[in-house]
Amino acid sequence: MTSALAESMMMSGSTKLAQDTQASTHIRGNVFEQALIRRVQAGEAEAFYELVRPYERAVFLAAVAIVKNDADAEEVAQEAVLKAFKALGRFREEAKFSTWLIQIAINEAKMKLRKDRRHLYESIEQGQQSDDGEYIPRDFADWREIPSEALERRELRNALKKALESLPEKYRTILILRDVNHLSIAEAAQVLDLSEANVKTRLSRARLQMRDALAAGFGGLLGCSGRAEEAQAV
Repeated sequence: MTSALAESMMMSGSTKLAQDTQASTHIRGNVFEQALIRRVQAGEAEAFYELVRPYERAVFLAAVAIVKNDADAEEVAQEAVLKAFKALGRFREEAKFSTWLIQIAINEAKMKLRKDRRHLYESIEQGQQSDDGEYIPRDFADWREIPSEALERRELRNALKKALESLPEKYRTILILRDVNHLSIAEAAQVLDLSEANVKTRLSRARLQMRDALAAGFGGLLGCSGRAEEAQAV
């Protein structure tokens, strides 16, 4: 009993230490970022690249989720970074810098679509739309988590890319923000100017629609494999 108690206390202590270390690292990162912002606002333009560099990929991915091609996304990302540099003096730190920057990129991407007069009429072969245009998944019963090892297969990576590109913009964007850029629900809500409840609902529908697209792309393979696993488990 004494040995088990000691082991439990040691494990608890290790967990707390890891949490404290993570929190301390996060605080140091925020302090360093705030210092970079102050330097840029004080006229040290060279510090801006160091400030933006950790978020370059996140900005690009947010842009490509809307414009749907790499060349336009690069252009949008560059314009977003330039606008962020020009507007940094007015940045009041009501949001994280990364959230603010991604929001600028999303706005720029939407502006580019309007400027280019693109009309994105998107649909998916399986599934239905409700009266307000929200997605209704084809079947709730068959869905299982996609095995992590399967994601390494080239065929599935290609299918994931194709499925993501097939989603309407609002679903594609929320998946990129949450599942790729790992923004919190609150941060995604701030970027998209939505309530947190709406973000959660849209994210759930986006994930279900993504699975519908993948299942259709693999001839129903993912759904069938889920039913096969159930049969074996019985």
